[in-house]
This record gives sequence, C-alpha cells and structure tokens, in this order.
Amino acid sequence: MKKYLTAIAFASTLSSFYSVAQQGNVSVNTLVKTTNSWDGSSLPAYPSGTPEITILDINIPAGTTLPLHIHPVINAGVVIKGQLKVTKPSGEVLMLNAGDPIVELVNQVHTGKALGEEDVRIIVFYAGEKGKAITVKKQ
Repeated sequence: MKKYLTAIAFASTLSSFYSVAQQGNVSVNTLVKTTNSWDGSSLPAYPSGTPEITILDINIPAGTTLPLHIHPVINAGVVIKGQLKVTKPSGEVLMLNAGDPIVELVNQVHTGKALGEEDVRIIVFYAGEKGKAITVKKQ
C-alpha cells in the first residue's frame, strides 16, 4: 500500500511539474523513456531496501578504456562531451556522442572507451540501495 501511495504522489508531482513547465520559457525534452537497457534487455525491479540515488559526473580521458565491469543497479546517463564506445564481450557495441542518453546495462559485463582526442564527460544517475555497490569491476 505504501508503494502505491508513493507512486500516486510521484505521478501527481510529475504532472504538476509539467503543468508549471509549460508556462513561461521553460521547456521539457524527454531524452529517453524506456523499460529496457540499450541492448534491449528488460530492466530489473528496483531493490527492496532503502533507496539511494547517486549522481556522478564522470570524466574519461581521451583514449582511456575502462575495465570490464557491471552495474548491479539501474542507471542512466547523458554524454556531455566527447565520444564513448560501450562494448559487451559478445562484441555488441553502442556508440555515444555529446547529447546522447544511455540506459545502461544492469548485471551485464561491459566496458567503455573514450574515442577521439577529446575527453568524455558523462553525467550518470544510479537508482541503487543504501550500502550496495553501483559498479563492480570484473577480472
């Protein structure tokens, strides 16, 4: 019942926000709205523990390849600058440029690489659980 009431309160708040946003010079542009990660796999249910939101401003130097890793929680981001190549061990690739959104893979091994001569800057939002990791390196 508590989750239901929380969902109703959130929907009401969101509805109010859009009503207010339509006034004046405020604009709202939906970058992505989905129930799937970028590879088409379904997003898992949210954790049942205490929610913890983390927002990271990540800078990946040009030419840097991130280690293989997983995200055990739902996360999404927007590339602010640069070009990022995200790759799964299967060879499946997602290319991202400045302005592109990404709904990340959950519990799937992947890596990223900053292509070109410009650093990549990406803002990532994680919907996790208090005390739990948001990224885990794989060997």
